[in-house]
Amino acid sequence: MNYVYIIECKNGELYTGWTTDLKKRIETHNKGKGAKYTRGRTPVVLRYYEAFDVKEEALERERTIKKMPRGKKIKLFQGI
Repeated sequence: MNYVYIIECKNGELYTGWTTDLKKRIETHNKGKGAKYTRGRTPVVLRYYEAFDVKEEALERERTIKKMPRGKKIKLFQGI
């Protein structure tokens, strides 16, 4: 399974990524060993995710979400 996720950093900033192991990836971010962007912005909280069978679909969705303005990302995880 492939996952696209949005996490919220301790300073309120949002980060979007993809992984094949969601739980492990969030733990990695919180250990300060995840993406360079999230280092120093821990702890992070998982706010949203989507699951895909095909990696390429997950990567395409990640690109789409990364292009969204902050407000639209927030609406995703608020279910609006």
